[in-house]
Amino acid sequence: MSAEDIATLVHPAIAVFFVFPIIGMVVHYAWQTRQRRLQTAAAGKSKIAPAVGPEHLKLGRYLSASVVGIALLGNAEPIFSKMLKNQTWTTEPFRVTFVIFMFVLTIASLVLLYKATTPLWRGVFATLTGMGLILIGCQPEVYRRGAEWYVSHYYYGMSAAMLMIFSLAIVQDIYKDRSNGWRKIHVVLNCVALLFFVGQAFTGTRDLLEIPLSWQKPYIEQLYIQNCQTVQCEVKAAPAPEAPPP
Repeated sequence: MSAEDIATLVHPAIAVFFVFPIIGMVVHYAWQTRQRRLQTAAAGKSKIAPAVGPEHLKLGRYLSASVVGIALLGNAEPIFSKMLKNQTWTTEPFRVTFVIFMFVLTIASLVLLYKATTPLWRGVFATLTGMGLILIGCQPEVYRRGAEWYVSHYYYGMSAAMLMIFSLAIVQDIYKDRSNGWRKIHVVLNCVALLFFVGQAFTGTRDLLEIPLSWQKPYIEQLYIQNCQTVQCEVKAAPAPEAPPP
């Protein structure tokens, strides 16, 4: 494989050996935390260790950072590889500078979101992180499968990343809210995020099957061009339908 092929595999490789195992652990601790809470409310005690709650919180914070990071990495590879290939900095220097600034701003906002304590600043940095992700993903180098958005790896990933950012922003409110309103919102939204992660697994595997190796691309593109030309010739050669009898 060439360096281009290896760069393409970095994003799915990190997702497989790092991000998805964390998802499994977070879901496990979330279920254990829920069961412990229900058992304690019913019987006053539970055999499940009290450490499941803090472990769920710690791994959940890791998960939020890893999901946003893997989304940035997944967007960075096609953007910068195509910019280098097309020498975009000579034709669109402002856009190249803007994209680099957006990556720096998004990473900085995510770091500051972890450090923020007041609701105002958590909301500001969460908004900046989400806006940075969206603006990066809107670049023309990113393949979004817009015509089939409902089975798009890009849209599933961005939606999951947004939910992780929101969960990170409200985590302190969950422990302060005695009515458990934020906790219920957290549970519902993260169940939705889990469905997006499952969709990521399916669509990511599909996209890997569809992306050819670098040495295969010229041949596949030539076959595509030839097939398109053949179809056009057949359409032109097809006889016009006869007019219906009066």
